[in-house]
Amino acid sequence: MNSQPLILAVDDDAHILQLIKWELSTQGFSVLTSKSGQEALELAAEQRPDLIILDIMMPQLNGLEVLRRLRERSGVPVLLLTARNRDYDKIGGLDIGADDYVTKPFSPEELSARVRAILRRGPRDEDAERNVVRSGDVEIDLARRRVKKAGEDVVLTRTEWVLLEHLASNAGKVMGVSDLLARIWSVEYVTDAQYLRVWISRLRTKLGDEKPYKLIKTLTGVGYMLNADKEVSPEVQELKSVP
Repeated sequence: MNSQPLILAVDDDAHILQLIKWELSTQGFSVLTSKSGQEALELAAEQRPDLIILDIMMPQLNGLEVLRRLRERSGVPVLLLTARNRDYDKIGGLDIGADDYVTKPFSPEELSARVRAILRRGPRDEDAERNVVRSGDVEIDLARRRVKKAGEDVVLTRTEWVLLEHLASNAGKVMGVSDLLARIWSVEYVTDAQYLRVWISRLRTKLGDEKPYKLIKTLTGVGYMLNADKEVSPEVQELKSVP
């Protein structure tokens, strides 16, 4: 069995696909390529890649529509390729469920670094007892990395899960904005409070946390806190991700 992470790269530009495949292959990844959005959806369903690199500007089925369809059935991490002056595409992609983006033209080294950073946010293989944090009708199983609302599974992207995991592992405690940004993304993001607000908003939407927020509380100018039905044990806190 191939233990290398499988990356699906999607772009209608053959030169860019060749560049991506060469860079990621030399970094130890297995790489599939696709030149169309429809083919990408089919490959994603068949091959179940660990991460998808997705160009936004493609003919027929553009990247944002591909991402929207992916999010209806999968939480696979998605790294968008965006044009330099299209900020609305970047924001729209994050709102739909992208994990990060790289602006064209990009350096191969930056691309592979972003890929590694996203994959590091994923589940770790470790033995742990089942620990569940409950808040109202939401259950967060930190050991099995599953979330349910009113008994129904909630599909989260990898980054959404890691953010929720940090909040749930510290339920009842205020997590500072800069601390969350540094832990989940990197120190480069510590001053970008708006970036974190986008992700918090996405989590609230998926978990049905509407104003006045009861699950994820905002402490203005400080950070965020997840309310739990009871105090979180030290065993649960040990399950949180390592940045």
